Amino acid sequence: MKPVHILLVEDNEGDIVLTLEAFEETKLTSNISVVRNGQEALDFIFRRGNFHNVEKPDLILLDLNIPVFNGMEVLKEVKLDSVLKKIPVIILTTSSNEKEIKMAYELHANSFVTKPIDMSEFLKTVVSIEEFWIQICKLSN
Repeated sequence: MKPVHILLVEDNEGDIVLTLEAFEETKLTSNISVVRNGQEALDFIFRRGNFHNVEKPDLILLDLNIPVFNGMEVLKEVKLDSVLKKIPVIILTTSSNEKEIKMAYELHANSFVTKPIDMSEFLKTVVSIEEFWIQICKLSN
């Protein structure tokens, strides 16, 4: 089975470390790339600038509260592209704001997950995301 390529779009260093730890715990075969703002995310996804040779991600974990372009702006750009819109985008954020949840789904997010504050719950949540989107779902190439 080909490793799944996951793009993590997150600016909080602590959340990056915890997310990477959670993926290591599952022992699933996946490659994880990390970008820290909306401009880097769009450049990575559209393979521009320093990211012109990167592999297209199979799954995107997207925080909403990121610098330069926020997560909603990134989501919108991805879902407007006829090829890239097929990539599942999981919103993984601290927000539980109903307006943001509604807007994310209107922009075709595949799921909206609020990050738990408790570290062990956060790890369980990330493991659950990976198990569902990689082990249970079939991702398109």
